[in-house]
Order: sequence, then structure tokens, then C-alpha cells
Amino acid sequence: MKDTPQYYGTVSRLLHWSMAAAFVFMLFTALMWNIDEDYFSLMDYHKSVGFILMLLLIVRLLWAALNFHSRPHSGALVKLGHFMLYALMAAVPFTALLRQYGAARSELQVFGITVMDKAPEKIEWMNQAGGAHLIAGADLSVHGLLAFALFILAAGHILFAVIHQIKGEKIINRIAGPRR
Repeated sequence: MKDTPQYYGTVSRLLHWSMAAAFVFMLFTALMWNIDEDYFSLMDYHKSVGFILMLLLIVRLLWAALNFHSRPHSGALVKLGHFMLYALMAAVPFTALLRQYGAARSELQVFGITVMDKAPEKIEWMNQAGGAHLIAGADLSVHGLLAFALFILAAGHILFAVIHQIKGEKIINRIAGPRR
């Protein structure tokens, strides 16, 4: 159940892989409505899964803190990469929540349950902090840019794990392989 210096335990594995699947869903939904605006109907699911991801991140951080001294060891670059992943996993939903509340358009519902009311009136700095900006001629949101950076970093995380696995270092076995 708990982490060891050789392997991540059941809770860490469950959190890692469930969050990975949810992030794939988040990327899929965002790509779909950017390709065809008819898929904007996926936004409610995107917001719901995003909120759940934020809660899972909090649980994951608490679990990592409880297992801090017993987790598999890694070098400084790996620790920096993981820190950046966690920072982006926190910043992406935070900017979405700022925009959601500050826009004062609607409350945030997670699978039909209201979890955050809308602001009584538009709060411009909150809307701007998470909202769209003209960057290099494109209308991009801070939320979207941070999410894109998160997915690029996650792709690098996967690539380096595969490279180390191929080199015989069995890094993937720590999170997916059998525990001996």
C-alpha cells in the first residue's frame, strides 16, 4: 500500500494512473472543441473532470508528503521535472477557477452539483488572470497556455521514462511493474 525506496505503493499508483487517464480526457475534450466548435458541449465534462483532478492533486500531494522518506529515489533533474509537473497541475485549474468565478457568467457545477457560485458581478482582474489574451496574434488563454505546457512536460516525462526503461533502468516498473 505504501511507497518503498524501490517501488510506488498501491495508493500512489492508483492516483498516478487515474490522473493520467483524466488528463488524456482533458486533452481530448480541449482538442475536440478547438477542431470543431460543435464539441463545445463537452465543456461541462471538461470542467467536472478538471475539478476532480484538482482534488486528486491535493490527495496526491498529501500522500507524497506522508511517504516522502520512503519513496523511490531520483536525481535533481527528475525532482525538478516532477516539481514543474505538480506546479502546472495546480496552476491550470487555479487559472480556470479564477476565470470561472471572475467572469460571473455561471456557477461551477461538477457533474450537476454546484461547487462554486458565480461572482455577483464581473471581476475583471480575475477574468483576465485566467482569460484570453492576444499573444503572437492568437487569442489564447492563460489556462490554455499552462495546460499546453503541462501536456508538453508530461510528454517529456513519458519519453524519458521510456528511454530509461529501454536502457535497462526499469523506471516504469516503479509505477507499473510488479513489486518484489
